[in-house]
Amino acid sequence: MTSFDYAASPDPIRNDLADAHRRQWQRIANTGTWLTGAQRVAVAEETRWARDCALCRERKRALSPFAVDGEHDHAGVLPAPMVDEIHRVTTDAARLSQKWFESLLEQGLSADAYVEALGVAVCTISIDGFHHAMGLPVEPLPEPNDGEPTRERPDDLVEGEAWVPMRAPKGLSAELGLPAGQAPYVIRALSLVPAEVHAWDDLSAAQYLNKQQMMRFEKVRAIDRSQIELVAGRVSALNECFY
Repeated sequence: MTSFDYAASPDPIRNDLADAHRRQWQRIANTGTWLTGAQRVAVAEETRWARDCALCRERKRALSPFAVDGEHDHAGVLPAPMVDEIHRVTTDAARLSQKWFESLLEQGLSADAYVEALGVAVCTISIDGFHHAMGLPVEPLPEPNDGEPTRERPDDLVEGEAWVPMRAPKGLSAELGLPAGQAPYVIRALSLVPAEVHAWDDLSAAQYLNKQQMMRFEKVRAIDRSQIELVAGRVSALNECFY
């Protein structure tokens, strides 16, 4: 896949970032665990529709998003509950609720498809955000590949710790090379669909730090760890990140 050519950027961009972004685009194009390649690319496309959605803007201004009814501006590919998931995650993630999540399940969206769509949306939002920050046009979305989803569920799921089932820390930590049993919730959040954990892990290693670097506190970037965390904390606050 010849994409993410950052040679025209006014600022130098590391090669490993371009490589990581290419891998994500390839993953999005491929058939997933619960979604086809076409559906996964449609999820990525829907995150871009959400940014210009009139309903999302109106809900963002309202005291509560549930006070405003209407229909999203959307690409017309995905079912309505998945469209609502992607739009709300993209534009108003701080005000998601368990009642809202359960309403998506009542409309026919499975927890598995919810998690996979979330993983694709998060990667797309992150990479598009990088382009916006660098003053670059967003990358064209990939052409989807054919194939049937595997529909395989992990056998070590734990219920009741979050809205969706998650893998137990022991198996996941071993799989990811973390100290025994030490898989934090921010990593376990997508673990109902393990492929999305690995995608997030790969992108995070390039755009932030890999897991080993996170634990060692040594300088591995042009700025030191305290500066990285200052920027990360400020971005989290502006985005109203809660987990």
